[in-house]
Amino acid sequence: MREETNLCIDNITKKYQDRIVVEPISLKLTTGVYGLLGANGAGKTTLMRMICGILRPTSGQISLAGEPVTSEAYRAMLGYLSQDFGYYPDFTGSEFLLYMAALKGLSKPQAREKSGELLKLVGLAEQSRKRIKTYSGGMKQRLGIAQALLNDPRLLVLDEPTAGLDPKERVRFRDLIARAGKSSIVLLSTHIVSDVEHIADSILMMKTGKLIYQGKWEESRGDLEQFYLEQFEDGAEKGGMRQ
Repeated sequence: MREETNLCIDNITKKYQDRIVVEPISLKLTTGVYGLLGANGAGKTTLMRMICGILRPTSGQISLAGEPVTSEAYRAMLGYLSQDFGYYPDFTGSEFLLYMAALKGLSKPQAREKSGELLKLVGLAEQSRKRIKTYSGGMKQRLGIAQALLNDPRLLVLDEPTAGLDPKERVRFRDLIARAGKSSIVLLSTHIVSDVEHIADSILMMKTGKLIYQGKWEESRGDLEQFYLEQFEDGAEKGGMRQ
């Protein structure tokens, strides 16, 4: 059991010219699963990209276990699965993980061992020699979380990881996320309420760049769900909320 890790977000903002995309946010997250909810345009992806060091905050500081977001040490503790994660279609699943492991600095023996372990964990061991272009959407997402776990991250950031998955694949993916949350800080962005009500230890909710709620789902479940649904004016989006 490794020691507790803290992700400290201190008064960060993001501004593009005269438009404020993320208003001042301060958070301290520890081991567990955090569900980040919000309608499209709420600022979720911008916040996550700042946490991953992809975007630089306009103001404020981010650190993990005392290491600033700009440091190599921070990146070594980070695992990230973006909504538009890129795959190499002609690679096999195994080749892809070995390639990603090399990029993350694992030695060849470490890469082989960890890749094999993770392919089993995500249920792709039997398909590891098949080309990624033959994989279903769910299989690609499982491969995506496998690559995010290669370096045994203390912080795992997942942007809409269950989007487009069928119910069976979604449940399988939730189980993987819940397992990761036993030893890491997992930040899961989604617009699907059922993803977080089943596995999140805590809920963060954003609206128009502001963090408007932080707490336990069960503490005010009915009020939260009704409020969240009201953020979606499109009836089709409302219908897709509880997939």
